[in-house]
Amino acid sequence: MKSTLVRQDSDTLTEVVVRGMQERKGTDIVVLNLKELKNAVADYFVICSASSDTQLDALARSVEEEVEKLTGQHPWQSEGRTNREWVLLDYVDVVVHVFLRDRRQFYALEELWGDAEFTYIEEPAEASR
Repeated sequence: MKSTLVRQDSDTLTEVVVRGMQERKGTDIVVLNLKELKNAVADYFVICSASSDTQLDALARSVEEEVEKLTGQHPWQSEGRTNREWVLLDYVDVVVHVFLRDRRQFYALEELWGDAEFTYIEEPAEASR
């Protein structure tokens, strides 16, 4: 039987994470490339915003489902589901952050990792009706 799992590396995993965020309409998606930074905790941070705690949960679940479907991998660590303000999914080389908008501004991770290379993911245009 042919395996449908993709080869797992941090670049591919990051693409899969972004796809999972886009599935549930995550906004302000940004990828922080930390590979060149000394003492970085991961290769990438992938951050997005949710407009409600319901969407926050849906985004985190979508990322988990997409990653499992395409790589067979589960997060090494998952935090924040009970507070429903910031969910962190740790895939070791890729760390996923899903924030409520105001919490994202408060914690300002992008400012903390300002030396990283940033890639802003454009939101797909809505299909015309």
